[in-house]
Amino acid sequence: MFLEIITPDKKVFSGKVKLVQLPGSKGKFEILRNHAPIISTLGEGVVKVVDEEGEELLFEIDGGVIENKANKIIVLVESA
Repeated sequence: MFLEIITPDKKVFSGKVKLVQLPGSKGKFEILRNHAPIISTLGEGVVKVVDEEGEELLFEIDGGVIENKANKIIVLVESA
């Protein structure tokens, strides 16, 4: 899967990942390879990313939106 985390100022993360865990506005959820297409709002919390090498990265966000389609995930946030 390919993930981009973008703020109005800059691209915070861009790369291939195994897993993304997100703070949805109605609770946490995860996206794995071949997840069904989804668009969702995000609440305040932590985005957990596990990259292809198994390294875990954490990004604190204040809310935003996510789109997943065909193993490409775009996360738009106010700040990270």
